[in-house]
Amino acid sequence: MRFSTVAAAVCLCLLPMAGAFAATPPAPRADVPGTAAPGAAVPAAVAPPAAKTAPAPPSASASGDAAAKHAKRTACLKDAKTKKLVGADKTAFLKNCIAAP
Repeated sequence: MRFSTVAAAVCLCLLPMAGAFAATPPAPRADVPGTAAPGAAVPAAVAPPAAKTAPAPPSASASGDAAAKHAKRTACLKDAKTKKLVGADKTAFLKNCIAAP
């Protein structure tokens, strides 16, 4: 009986801190390109006109390039596994395999 009373008191004391954490928005991640803070939107009066055709954003080609690199790395890892390479041999094989065109 006493344990449940103490546990309830501790939970009630921690409740305001939990509410403060829930009220703050998450910070934007610096390692993810293209993410911005929620309040950092450009006002409409300052935004450049979008009537002209603009070149494709670099993020589209970057994501395709990243996907190709990932697929190549995955294939090289499978090859290394089938050859049963370990340690320095595996590392050297992967470097050569990923760097090859």
